[in-house]
Amino acid sequence: MINKINPEELDLIHQDLIALNRVSKTVKGGRIARFAALMVVGDGNGHVGVGLGKAAEVPEAIRKGIEDAKKNMITVSLKGTTIPHEVVGVFGAGKVILKPAAQGTGIIAGGKVRAVLEAAGISNIRAKCLRSNNPTNVVKATMAGLAELRSAEEVAKIRDLTVDQVKA
Repeated sequence: MINKINPEELDLIHQDLIALNRVSKTVKGGRIARFAALMVVGDGNGHVGVGLGKAAEVPEAIRKGIEDAKKNMITVSLKGTTIPHEVVGVFGAGKVILKPAAQGTGIIAGGKVRAVLEAAGISNIRAKCLRSNNPTNVVKATMAGLAELRSAEEVAKIRDLTVDQVKA
């Protein structure tokens, strides 16, 4: 049921650097330094993607991260400015709880999760990171949680029911 999203058709207004990591490899002649950039892209209207780019130079790592994020985009089910139901996203040791919030609450979340939620266009939500605080695991756990979201209309279609029967 996963639909392929064409990033060329979307107006990706959010392109944020989540984390920049300097890594080095020791070889016979010394250390070789490289950079890993974790990027998030989104249109602020229910489409968001996360990507990791690695290169010897920072700008090149960021460019590769944006390209990778565009390849890994998902569509998020929204209910107004929040999410339709509570969900727990897990990736590796990272675990993130996402809860819908009333209008005017804002984004109550940590920095890494906040960037993903803003790029997706969610403006009223409560989130909590459990277990790992590694940026890669936290961001991918957030994406896993957002991918699991289903609106009442989607559930009704899957179960061959009406929306009123699903909400009851």
